[in-house]
Amino acid sequence: IARAIHQISDRRNGPLVTFDCAAVPEGLAESQLFGHVRGAFTGAIENREGVFSQADHGTLFIDELCELSMPLQAKLLRVIQGREFVKVGGTKPIRTNIRLVTATNKDPKQAVDPGAFRADLYYRVAVVMIKVPPLRERREDIPLLVEHFVTRYSAAYKKPIHGVQPSAMERMAALPWPGNVRQLENFLAQAVVLAEGDMLTERDLFVDDPGSVHAPASGGGYEADLPLREVERRHILRTLQRVHGNRTEAARVLGISVRCLQYKLKAYTQAADTPSIA
Repeated sequence: IARAIHQISDRRNGPLVTFDCAAVPEGLAESQLFGHVRGAFTGAIENREGVFSQADHGTLFIDELCELSMPLQAKLLRVIQGREFVKVGGTKPIRTNIRLVTATNKDPKQAVDPGAFRADLYYRVAVVMIKVPPLRERREDIPLLVEHFVTRYSAAYKKPIHGVQPSAMERMAALPWPGNVRQLENFLAQAVVLAEGDMLTERDLFVDDPGSVHAPASGGGYEADLPLREVERRHILRTLQRVHGNRTEAARVLGISVRCLQYKLKAYTQAADTPSIA
């Protein structure tokens, strides 16, 4: 959405710069936001431009805003209000001309009450609010997303996948997807890697049910009354998932030959009475 806002705005010829508050250690966040001058701290061997400078006359997208520390929230508020900032170790104010878009997976208004988020910053950034509903609340988007990601990863992995069988699509549309679009994308990337034919079927959806990602892993997640062949099947497919579909590596981990692994996978996809992983 931040990219779409940028592309349809009068700043589309300027840069779109992203800063993820959750991905940057607190000690480095201020430098990456505002930049620093040489000698500002140990290791600062040269001047550095921060994202506010990089996004000048463009759009700055700050993701996971609620993860920003309280001191940096105060500094961000001053930048938004005064439209200028100072590099770490610097003294000269630098003017900034950006469109600021922020996002968070928490409710910032609720974070204000326990003191985790500044109220004044909340009211400063909450100008136009856009709520992105979870994937489970917009299931009509799933077929479009599936088609998009299958096309992308078929090209990336040089797999001639030309579509998805209706039963496989129905299964994916019915799942809760707690990880939303990123989880669906990873699910399909692995399915394409492991696919045997030119269409994705339920037999190709080897990864665990996306609705059970928070289930405990103790005991391998296998029911005690499963047939031995089914336990073997699930173990092989989960090993493939862990090694990102690399059959040579999976065979090494399992202690079998690649040829044996290929034989077993072929048998799993052809057996009409083989149940899906739950």
